Amino acid sequence: MIQLIGLKHDVKIGIREKLSIIPKHQEKCLKALLNICEEAVILSTCNRTEIYFKSKDENIISKIFEALNWDKTLIKCVFNYKEEKAIQHLMEVVCGFDSLLLGEDQILGQVRDAYEAVKASKTTQKELQRLFEKAIACGKKFRTKSKIGDIPVSSSSMVVKQAMGRGHKNFMILGYGAVGELTSKYILEGEIDLLYIAVRDIQKVNIEDPRVKIIPFKDIHKYYKEVDCVISCTSAPHNVVHLKELPNKYLLLFDLAVPRDIEEIVSENPLYEVYDIDKLGDIHDDNYKRRECSMKNNRYIVDEAIKEYIEWKTIKEISSLIIRIKHNGEDVCKERLDTFKHKKETKDNEKLAEMLLKSTSNAYINRAIEVLKEEHLKGRSKECVEIISRIF
Repeated sequence: MIQLIGLKHDVKIGIREKLSIIPKHQEKCLKALLNICEEAVILSTCNRTEIYFKSKDENIISKIFEALNWDKTLIKCVFNYKEEKAIQHLMEVVCGFDSLLLGEDQILGQVRDAYEAVKASKTTQKELQRLFEKAIACGKKFRTKSKIGDIPVSSSSMVVKQAMGRGHKNFMILGYGAVGELTSKYILEGEIDLLYIAVRDIQKVNIEDPRVKIIPFKDIHKYYKEVDCVISCTSAPHNVVHLKELPNKYLLLFDLAVPRDIEEIVSENPLYEVYDIDKLGDIHDDNYKRRECSMKNNRYIVDEAIKEYIEWKTIKEISSLIIRIKHNGEDVCKERLDTFKHKKETKDNEKLAEMLLKSTSNAYINRAIEVLKEEHLKGRSKECVEIISRIF
């Protein structure tokens, strides 16, 4: 049975931090899950933690919390979907229907990365493998057909637009992973004066733009006074922006990380305006209605993908019977072919072929008649007649 546990939408960031799985811990967590599940995939982003898994155990949530060393008192903060509902949820997630920023374009890559991670560790088998491949294909098709990419939206684009709309021209980005790189792209498309990018290893980032300065992460406190806006998006398991290190001036700060990068106490100081992931939804977006309309008109792509996967999964349940039928057919064919080879020199080939073809036909027709008689005597002929009528 395919199942899913994920964080409820109304769970505050303080709780989400406790149930997040940062990249460097994912492999260890996957191994722990495989002790209690047949297959597992972890999808962990700045705004969601979801675990897709296959298990017959309908009361497995407590075991998952134990395996991941999560506080069991927080079980009330997660939902548990099974079978079709879990399948539907993933298809909606990959197309951006379940995102805080409707239709945001980063989630497809995040789902693909989650799947690639488990492919390397071999924690998926046929059902989850097929599900994620179908979901990724669905996400690509949805973006192509809906042209949602023509109405760009991401946490990065939203915060940069908000900052630039206020006239800020001096920026600092903390972290240069996928989100940091995308954020810098949006910033450099605008009319800015300066962009600091703070990284652990300055040799790993090379941007040929006179407005960009790469700085060591350990020195970020030295440059705060030179910027108007700080955008933090690291994968650190702890705070990296501390109140005591901030300058005595107004700063606009965006925290796109989970766990949070910015100390909670910073938002209590009137000098600093702080937006974390929970507050991003408050930022007005003029493109929302356009995205909503485009996504609604192309919802059928999601429904088709769900239907196709469920049909595949249902047919898979009788795959062993299908294989047996094929093997029986091969046996019947081989037996007649051997007869033809042995008798073709001594018999009239035309009559021999007619006899063998009729024998092949009778092998199935006679068996169908026998089954029909047996089912009729048991009072179950109606469905049997319907099936045999469709075959013949």
